Amino acid sequence: MVSPSVISTNQTLTPEWQWQDWQGLPYLTCSLLADWQHGFLTQQFYPRTPEDLVPVLHPEASVYRVKQVHGNKVLTPTEINSTTDNLSEADGIITDNSQQAVWVASADCNPVLIGDVETGKVAAIHAGWRGTAQKIVPRAIERFLQSGSIKDNLRIAMGAAIAGEVYQVSEHVAAEVGASIVSSKEVSTTAEMLVALQNLPDSPLLEDSHPGRVRLDVRRVNAIQIEQLGISSEQIAIAPYCTYQQPDRFFSYRRSKEKKVQWSGIVSRGGSRREASPLGQPPLQSNPDIFI
Repeated sequence: MVSPSVISTNQTLTPEWQWQDWQGLPYLTCSLLADWQHGFLTQQFYPRTPEDLVPVLHPEASVYRVKQVHGNKVLTPTEINSTTDNLSEADGIITDNSQQAVWVASADCNPVLIGDVETGKVAAIHAGWRGTAQKIVPRAIERFLQSGSIKDNLRIAMGAAIAGEVYQVSEHVAAEVGASIVSSKEVSTTAEMLVALQNLPDSPLLEDSHPGRVRLDVRRVNAIQIEQLGISSEQIAIAPYCTYQQPDRFFSYRRSKEKKVQWSGIVSRGGSRREASPLGQPPLQSNPDIFI
C-alpha cells in the first residue's frame, strides 16, 4: 500500500479511494466499485497496454479497448473491432457479458468507470472536454438503461484528471461545455453562459487572470450531468488527484506535451456475483518496444 502523502502534498485521500499495490506499482481503486476488479493505473505501469495489464485485474478476462477520438460514441464488445491494428473509433465501452475487461486511456482527460450492482455490467469512458460537451457519460448511462439497468443501481467513479484550478480554457470552450448542463433557453450569449455557470452550486467555473480565459472543472461538469439525470451524488466519487499537479504518479499532456497515458480498466461480472481479486499474480514483463 502506498501512502497518500507520497502521492500528494496538497490533497487528502477520501475514504472512498484507496491506493493499491501490484508488484510494487501503485494504482487507485474506489469503494463504490468494490464489487468489481478495477483500477485507475498510474504512469508507473507505462508503457504496457491493456493486453499486458489485464492480469492486474483478472487474468482470465477478455480485453476490449477503442481508438479514442474525443467524441461521444459508446460501444459494446460485440460492436467493436478489437484487433489492435484496427481499433474501432469510440470513447466508451459498455459490457454485454461477464469477464470482459474494458479500458480507457487518459493523460488529463477524465477516466470514468461505471458499474451496475445488480446486473454486474460495467462501462469505461474517456471524457475530455469535447466528449463532456457531447454528454458522453449520459450517453453511456442511457445504454445501461436500455439494457435493463435502473439508475439507483449505478455506481460511478472518476479517476485522476486535470483539476479545474489549473485547467485554463477559452471562454468559448467553457461555454460549449457549459451548454451540456445549462439550458440554451436560459442564455443566448457566451457571457450569459459564463454567468449561469458561475451561479451554479459548487460551480465548475473558476476565474482566470488572463482576458478571455477561465478555469474549468470538467469532472464537476460530468457530475452535474449525472445528477441532472436523477442520480444521487452519493453514487458518484471523484478521485482527489490532479494529473497536472502530481507528476510523480500521472502523465499530463498539458504539462509535458508528451503522448503518454495511464490506463483505467474494470471487469464485468455476472449479476449479484462477486469474484476474488487476483492480486499477487506473477509480475508483468516489461516490453520497451510498446508505445502508447
